[in-house]
Amino acid sequence: MDLVGTTAGRSGAETRPDRVLDVAGLQALVDRLLAQGYVVIGPTVQSGAIVNAPITRVDELPRGWGDVQEAGSYRLRQRDDDSFFGFAAAAQSAKPVFFPAEEVLWRGHRTEAGFAIDSGTGADGGVPYALLGVRSCDLSAIGIHDVVLTGRVHGDVAYATRRAAAFVVAVTCSDPSGTCFCASMGTGPRPTSGRGAPYDLALTELLDDGPHRFVVEVGGERGAELLDLIGAPPAPEDDVLAGDRVAEQAAGRMGRHLDTEGLTELLYAAADSAVWDDVAGRCLACGNCTAVCPTCFCTDVEDVTDLTGSLVGRTRVWDSCFDAGYSWIHGGTVRASTSSRYRQWATHKLGAWVDQFGMSGCVGCGRCVTWCPAAIDITEEVAAVRSEAERTDRSEGQS
Repeated sequence: MDLVGTTAGRSGAETRPDRVLDVAGLQALVDRLLAQGYVVIGPTVQSGAIVNAPITRVDELPRGWGDVQEAGSYRLRQRDDDSFFGFAAAAQSAKPVFFPAEEVLWRGHRTEAGFAIDSGTGADGGVPYALLGVRSCDLSAIGIHDVVLTGRVHGDVAYATRRAAAFVVAVTCSDPSGTCFCASMGTGPRPTSGRGAPYDLALTELLDDGPHRFVVEVGGERGAELLDLIGAPPAPEDDVLAGDRVAEQAAGRMGRHLDTEGLTELLYAAADSAVWDDVAGRCLACGNCTAVCPTCFCTDVEDVTDLTGSLVGRTRVWDSCFDAGYSWIHGGTVRASTSSRYRQWATHKLGAWVDQFGMSGCVGCGRCVTWCPAAIDITEEVAAVRSEAERTDRSEGQS
């Protein structure tokens, strides 16, 4: 299925001139999307965190707010400027928009003639979404779900429908956090239409050497048409170069690094590594990492009936491979220990995913590190596995 219109971006075959918007122009962009029937979803400040929510005004964006993220720690901070997008990964990605945590698959009810089946109601009633401020790591995660959820023999129809109707405005990350490692994974900090999903527009925010403004890369015809409607002028060459510097500087300020050299083979060979037992001594198996991960897609199905037996429904809900019951089959649980469940998650995410889908399942957003109550860091655990393997190789070489 063709999920969105043809795009180019920085990595596309077709190059469209960049445009520029001021703050009023950004509001005009939002207004036009609303007028076209979209529900605009953007970052907002709620309950001490930056979360995605419906917006109608740019004043609802986290203007002047940044964040400080480390392993097991998240705090907002007041910036000394008026940046709208001067923060790293929000608490959640775009995943709940396209792939809701709970979704009705079908409902049924008794009739005089027997039983009637209703189609799934969905979580949104078919309303199209416009996503504003999608980070490059999350754009890559959408691209992964485009493959995983729609490329199978039986694709996820609800997901594909939402994606096809969506308008995506990506944004260059200027302030990576202490847990970010998208540069290691080749997924950021600048949106591209290569590894990531296609986008309609991509913004780079500029605050220095002039007024507050946004360089806008045009990713497709829908984006170009929208900019024409609001009268966005061509971007000066100096602004284009300034936007390039924002991305380059952000790439040099990653808080984490993950060595991906030979990673799939490394993890396959580490099935009996002592690292997994060490992690299990700290892991709570709470599933926080899978809940905030923008690419995890494990689900369960719940069937519910009313007390009269007249109504029945089937609902799909997010699940986690850290749940002991997730791998339950007749006779017992396949992965009964926390160590086996963490090993499965890490090995699948960084190794087996490549064999299944032709790409890594990790985009380097760092959310699993930030939101782990035990401050477990996947980059450190992989480094420990690699160090163990290197010690083993040296020992065998000396014997």
